[in-house]
Amino acid sequence: MTVVIGFEGSANKIGIGIIRDGEVLSNPRRTYITPPGQGFLPSDTARHHRAVILTVLKEALEQAGLKPADIDCVAYTKGPGMGAPLVTVALVARTVSQLWGKPLLGVNHCIGHIEMGRLITKANNPTVLYVSGGNTQVIAYSERRYRIFGETIDIAVGNCLDRFARVIKISNDPSPGYNIEQMAKKGSQYVELPYTVKGMDVSFSGILSYIEDAAHKMLSSGQCTSEDLCFSLQETLFSMLVEITERAMAHCGSQEVLIVGGVGCNLRLQEMMGVMCKERGAKLFATDERFCIDNGAMIAQAGWEMFRSGQVTELEDSWITQRYRTDEVEVTWRD
Repeated sequence: MTVVIGFEGSANKIGIGIIRDGEVLSNPRRTYITPPGQGFLPSDTARHHRAVILTVLKEALEQAGLKPADIDCVAYTKGPGMGAPLVTVALVARTVSQLWGKPLLGVNHCIGHIEMGRLITKANNPTVLYVSGGNTQVIAYSERRYRIFGETIDIAVGNCLDRFARVIKISNDPSPGYNIEQMAKKGSQYVELPYTVKGMDVSFSGILSYIEDAAHKMLSSGQCTSEDLCFSLQETLFSMLVEITERAMAHCGSQEVLIVGGVGCNLRLQEMMGVMCKERGAKLFATDERFCIDNGAMIAQAGWEMFRSGQVTELEDSWITQRYRTDEVEVTWRD
């Protein structure tokens, strides 16, 4: 039996999870929430993580009923993400690894999402749509790499939603995306927005600029409601994502789609993707907010796979990087 503890803190979530041979033993998490109309700055986010990380670590061990001696490996998020929060978490993971005398393992955040999704859903070899506040990628596994078939050429889909939420002052609690999703359910009028798919890639910055500019004019003149704008933005963004995912499936001859990342909990995205999959005779796999949103267990799970295939990170190599592409990692644990 191999037990791995995973530290995640690449953005505004700080999570520590423990995995034992595919079983999630514990997965506590905290979120740094800012007032409506504001985003989260790296320095403030890192300060939040520093304040709670030891409490979360204690919770993780207590919920799992384990002692440090029971842990076989300490995994942490190496990147991608925000610099200051990543450094905070890496520092604690390094310290814990040395105090407990356990090997250390730097994990790619994106691969953490994929491996957690595969574990929870039991998807075999899916085309992966990875959608979050910092990333938007369509990925498929081939020859020991997770290959990126399409991606955003500017901002991530979650970033587009979050920044729109700031424009119309939607609450960040529990998350802007969740609150947009609830408001969108009450929207009835579709407002046409720019639809920008370029081959296998998507662009969201133009849509954001357009809706930022148009929102106050349309709302003040009574042309539409905030709910209509939330509905229209979701429909447009998600249609683009379904289109490039379907194209990647056709290219790979795939019959499975796995949605991962924070935006992946959105039930409307899952519904739209489900319609496309049904038309193709394919299967859709998705997880709920416990595992879609950044969490420690996903880093532990990817770390478990890497550790079992013989990988470790030496102390002098245990740096972090804000830019770390999914296809940079050699996938030594899959055929």
